Amino acid sequence: MATTDMALLTRTVGRAIARHRQRAGLTQEQVAERLGIGNEAVSRIERGVVMPTVARLVELAGIFGCDVADLLTETSHRSDDQAQYLSRLLAGLAATDRQLLLGVIETLVQRLAGDPGVPSDVPGAGRPRRAG
Repeated sequence: MATTDMALLTRTVGRAIARHRQRAGLTQEQVAERLGIGNEAVSRIERGVVMPTVARLVELAGIFGCDVADLLTETSHRSDDQAQYLSRLLAGLAATDRQLLLGVIETLVQRLAGDPGVPSDVPGAGRPRRAG
């Protein structure tokens, strides 16, 4: 993996860890204490300065009450992983809210794919227009 790709991956995994920590209602200090490391080490992981080891990811998932895959798939660029992430997000919503979001997503996908059947006046649904 190229150095720039690894740096991007490290940052995106760090952001995912920070989001899961916040969702769990924990501070960096509390996570550091549970891991037996310093606050700065947790901060460096979350800022994407350091990539956590697989063992550390397992520990973090246990602390946050999630699967290790959750820490990785929400940052993945693979469509299967992104679909799984969206599924987890939708699972917490009422059925009517899920249907509403699915309709919005379907309209956006059609619009972004250039489907002429989708009205161009749908707010925010189109790509930015290029001048000239």
